[in-house]
Formats: sequence, structure tokens, C-alpha cells
Amino acid sequence: MHTPLVKLQAIRKSYSLGKVDVTALREVTLVIDPGEFVALSGTSGSGKTTLLNLIGCLDKPSAGTIQLAGLDVTALSLPSLANIRSRKIGFIFQTFNLIPVLSAFENVEYPLLFAGLGHRQRQERVRQWLNQVGLENQARQRPDQLSGGQRQRVAIARAMVTQPNLVLADEPTANLDSETAGQILDLMSQINQETGTTFLFATHDPRIRDRASRQIHLHDGQIANDVILTETSRRFANAH
Repeated sequence: MHTPLVKLQAIRKSYSLGKVDVTALREVTLVIDPGEFVALSGTSGSGKTTLLNLIGCLDKPSAGTIQLAGLDVTALSLPSLANIRSRKIGFIFQTFNLIPVLSAFENVEYPLLFAGLGHRQRQERVRQWLNQVGLENQARQRPDQLSGGQRQRVAIARAMVTQPNLVLADEPTANLDSETAGQILDLMSQINQETGTTFLFATHDPRIRDRASRQIHLHDGQIANDVILTETSRRFANAH
């Protein structure tokens, strides 16, 4: 029987700001299958980042249930959630979030230090992914010695080095120029096709939406539109 990678049922998320409760998500029900390349769009404050944080086990919902690969993670302890994050989910951020005192190699290796791999396995895995993202010759350079595009490539390698089922990317092209952003999107699309890793983007960037196999639009904390795109429909949308 088919098991979704992500399954949200009637998710609500509220925050208390002083004496006021603010609802960021309301009754969100969503299924994402393995291998999808999904763009999550919406204006600022629509709930995109909140939804990514819940799916990424960085936060817990106020109501509803979250399943990852059939496992209900809603009521898991914080250590259990941290274990799932480290093994099953990769993260890519707008600001790269690299450790400035570490080299590109060491930044990519860092998640593996908690994965129980031996030294040789870690070294091989890191070299594989630096080569995959085209940075094998920049392995010893620190983030401040790299361009923005190169830093995002390091972040992609770091996200993929643990062989996750799911990569969550929050505005991954926002700090990049147009040409570099296109190259980064090509790279992530290639990784999606070659590895079958699911990608979920929170984004304002129309270039990501144009490449996505599915577009989900949030408005006021609810799903306003959810469209699965074929190659033909993407070409038609791009032509207009």
C-alpha cells in the first residue's frame, strides 16, 4: 500500500504574543509523496515558514497530526524529533547557515559526526557530495572565501550528505543573483531526479514555482490552491 512521505491532518498552529493569540496555520491537511519537487508560495505571514518548521520537526502543532513516512511524529519527545531531523531531513536556508570557522569540507561533514559513521565513510561521503555540487576544488576554503552561489552549494551538499528522504528549503535563492539562482535550481532539480529525494521549497521566487512539479499556495494560514503540474502545463505557464 502506498505510504506518503508527509501527511498532515487538520494542522493548526497558534502563538501567544502577550495577551493575544495569533494563528499561523488553520486546518491544514496535506499529503506529499516521495520524489515530489514542491513549491510552497504565499505572501509574508501566510504560514510558509511555520509549515516548513512543523514538517521539519523543529516545532510542534497546536492541534492535528503529522506523519513522516508513516510515523506519527506529533507527540514524540524532543530527543526523538532531533534524531529524525538528523537522519531523515535536510535543510537549506536563505542565509546558508554555514559555520564560519569551518572549511567547506568540515561544514558538509558536520552532520555526519552525529550519524555514527567511521572516519573513512565520512570522508568518502563528503567528497562525493562536494564533487556532486561542483566544489571538489574548494573543499578547504571557509565560507568567507566563497561566493554566495558556492556557499549555497556547500549548504546543498550538507543537506544531502546524510541521505535524507526530504529536503526543506526556505527561500534558497533569495540572496543570489539571477544567473546563480538558475544554476542552483538546476542542481537541486538534478539531485531530485537522480536520487528521488523529495524537495519542499518555501519561496517567493517564480523561477522555483515554474520548475516545480507541484505548486501549493498558502493564504492566511490555509491552503488556497494546490496544483500538480505536468511538463506540458509547465511549458504553457512559462510561455504565458
